[in-house]
Amino acid sequence: MTTLTTDFQIESGKKVFFASDFHLGTPTYEQSRIREYKIVKWLRSIQAEASAVFLVGDIFDFWFEYKRAIPKGFARLQGTLAEFTDSGIPVVFFTGNHDLWMFDYFTQELGVDVYHQPQVWTINQKKFYVGHGDGLGPGDHTYKRLKKVFTNKFAQWLFARLHPNFGIGLADRWSKKSRATNMKKDDQFFGEDEWLWQYAKELEKTIHHDYYIFGHRHLPLDLPVNENSRYINLGEWLHFQTYACFDGTNVVLEAFEKDLPGVYLSDLT
Repeated sequence: MTTLTTDFQIESGKKVFFASDFHLGTPTYEQSRIREYKIVKWLRSIQAEASAVFLVGDIFDFWFEYKRAIPKGFARLQGTLAEFTDSGIPVVFFTGNHDLWMFDYFTQELGVDVYHQPQVWTINQKKFYVGHGDGLGPGDHTYKRLKKVFTNKFAQWLFARLHPNFGIGLADRWSKKSRATNMKKDDQFFGEDEWLWQYAKELEKTIHHDYYIFGHRHLPLDLPVNENSRYINLGEWLHFQTYACFDGTNVVLEAFEKDLPGVYLSDLT
């Protein structure tokens, strides 16, 4: 396992990649499998130039690790991530609201660092604030209360007492219902009411970061926080297949085998 230090330089010709919201497991097994193939194909395409890969939450539409069992499937993605870490390419995984019950499996078996809260990295003297984004910013009080329950150790212990066939099935239905309810908002830009953009602006008042990198929102966004800082939302892979890469100087949003959608700096100037 190659652990990524919080302050590092990338070699000439190398890049750092960020992606989120694969939502593997939804809406059907067949569609999820096709998406997994695309994700693995993308990872293979960047492997030679990747200095590190950040997976920024909701990689799975649902994930819960029992002591001796994990959700069925996703073997191709897991095997590819193991190849990355075995070859010395660090992979960093942030849990999201759909896969927050991830514990030590990815670290022990795949060599992937797992984080449950936003973290800060300095890469080539650029400061990155990275996290999934759930529960941040104004509003969404219902989810913030639910998250306190979902992250409670006793609640997790109780859920682990359920048989995986029942527990995973129950949670999978909940997850699909939750995502379907919010799907209408995914392609709408809310302007100044974009809550993660607001969160970045508030945090920037107290401590500077060159880039705020989030998932969760599902709409690809590249917006100014101030004249020296940008908010990047990574979009998702059910429709957009978007990701970001940092070449040592600048962060750019890109789309894999699709046209690039979203709202960008140039749209606001």
